[in-house]
Parts: sequence; C-alpha cells; structure tokens
Amino acid sequence: MKLGIVGLPGVGKTTLYNALTGSKAETGGYMGASAKPNIGQAKVPDERLDWLAEYYKPKKYSPASIDFVDVAGVSKGTGRGNSVLQNIRQVDALVHVVRCFDNASLFPDPADARSDAETLELELILADIEVVERRLEKARKYLKAGDKKYKHESEMCEALLAHLSDGKPARSFAFTDEDKDILQDGGLLSTKPVIYAANLDEDGMADYRNNAQFRAISALAEEQGAAVLPVAAKFEEDIMDMEPEDAQMFMEELGLTERGLDRLIKTSYELLGYISFLTAGPDDVHAWTITRGTKAPRAAGKIHSDIERGFIRAEVVAFEDLKACGTMANAKAKGLFRSEGKEYVMKDGDIVNFLFNV
Repeated sequence: MKLGIVGLPGVGKTTLYNALTGSKAETGGYMGASAKPNIGQAKVPDERLDWLAEYYKPKKYSPASIDFVDVAGVSKGTGRGNSVLQNIRQVDALVHVVRCFDNASLFPDPADARSDAETLELELILADIEVVERRLEKARKYLKAGDKKYKHESEMCEALLAHLSDGKPARSFAFTDEDKDILQDGGLLSTKPVIYAANLDEDGMADYRNNAQFRAISALAEEQGAAVLPVAAKFEEDIMDMEPEDAQMFMEELGLTERGLDRLIKTSYELLGYISFLTAGPDDVHAWTITRGTKAPRAAGKIHSDIERGFIRAEVVAFEDLKACGTMANAKAKGLFRSEGKEYVMKDGDIVNFLFNV
C-alpha cells in the first residue's frame, strides 16, 4: 500500500511523516516546485504475525508494509503546473493533513480546517484539469486523423473537464466502466480516497471530540465519504525515540491507547477495503495485503504469478482457530484445517498454504 501525504504549507505534514516512518526529514520551509518528496516505509504491526513468529521461530519475519510519499506543501494558486504533485499520482490514497491548532508565531490567522481542506482539494482539481486537457488534446488529434476509437474518449474528457472546471472533484463524476479503463493510468488526484489527518496540539488532542476544528473537518469528511483521523503529529514525533514505557505513559495522559501509525493503518485498510492473509512456516512468516473479496487464486498471485497460474487448491486455517487450538495438529484434529478451491473468497487472518502445479 502506498499513501501520499499532502497539505498546505506548515500544517505538520513532514512532522507526521517522520512520526510514521521513524525518519528525520527536515521540517519547516519544505515547499516549492524543486522540493523532492520524502519517501519512507513503515512496517504494519500485526499481533497475529508476532504469535506465528513465536510459534514457528522462523528464519525470516515479513510483515506487510506501507510506503509513504510526503510532498512539499501546496500553496493556494499552485495546483496548475505543480510538478511535485506528479509524485503522488500513483498512490492508493491521500493522507490530507489539516491544521486544527493555533500558533500565532507561525500562523497570523486562527485555524479554519474546513476552508483549508477545500482550498487544497481545489488545487488538486486544478492539477487534474491539466491532465484531462492533455488527454483531450491527444484524443482530438487522433480522432481528427480518422481513428474512431478515440470518439468516446474525447467525449468523456470533454464532460469530465466541464465537471472539474465547476470545482467538482473527479470522484463525483459518473464514470462508466469504459471510462475507468481509459483513465486507469491517468492518476487523477481528485479520484483518490482521502483520510483527513486532523492535526491537533496536545491540548486539542486530549479533548478532540469537542474541538471545533476537528468537528468541522469530520463534518466535511462525512459529506465526502472520506475518513478522518485525529493526530498530534508533534507529540507522535516526540515520543518516537522514547522507551516504550515512557511513551505509553505520555500516551495515556492524552487518552491514547495506540500510536498514530497503528490508527492510520486501521483507518486506511478500512477505507480501501484491504485485509491481510498470512503464510507461515519455519522459513518465513509473512503477511500479504489484498482487497476484501479476493478469491484464492488471485491472492496466490500476490506471492508469485506461477502459483496463481498453476493453482490447485488452498489449505486454510483461520488464525483465531489456530491460536485457540494451540497447535496446528490440534486444529487439524478438530477439522479446522480446510481445503478450499478456486472460488474461495479469502478472509482476514487466513493462514494459507497454496498447492499449485506449473
């Protein structure tokens, strides 16, 4: 999974990126078309994988991972021609960091989370207009040359361009299946699922449900079908290097039971409809990320295309069943170790051994 971190300048994007990835990227003044993105990775904590590692004592431990791409702050009026936005066109979702705190030394005006969020979305729409304009120009050129297959693409781009020009995001456009095939490599930013990271200071985080800015961005998220996550980016960054006991103590003072990374992972998996299946043995315990509803052969293809191509069957046991039984032998004795065919729909936490022949 790849997530792009976006926001207006100075709202705490890179601070959050550092807290999520354990990086030490420079913060403050990180803006401008020449700024390179910060790219980092975080391992997905998974207690199921930890249990399996203790059970098998494997040579290798392979949790799922998330790639984060943190781009420079997008100032008002810079959506068109903003080259830094090209770096997030292929991410799965956007983590939109919104300021929900006041800091007179950094910001002369009080926070207005909803207005800031709408400002950035407009810049993303403007960046998408450029993409569609280029696509339309190309389609018209081929159509004029007599290639009739570009007629639909030309008409679709015209309609989409009008939609975007009205300030509406591409996600609210009525795409047909054929439209989606045409635009699958377009990377339109305003089609991507959004997680609003409501960045609060420690006081705001301690009572975020009653914070006016958090409520405002939550209302916008509900209208858009987006997700919202309260975070205290600076606090998360500060506790990153603490001993676990000290970090836990400070988290409890804010009423937090999980770090921001854990909460963001859960939110993003839910938003994108992702689940994990597991493979386990003395050589490796491994978590694999798939979309909910994926059938067994396609899941096998996450490991290797040959396994999908030569799929015979899947031997499956639910993690919770294995844990309750204590051993694989007990799970098999109770009939909880199953053989599933090509139509089996994978479940979150399935432990799988794929049988194949190529």
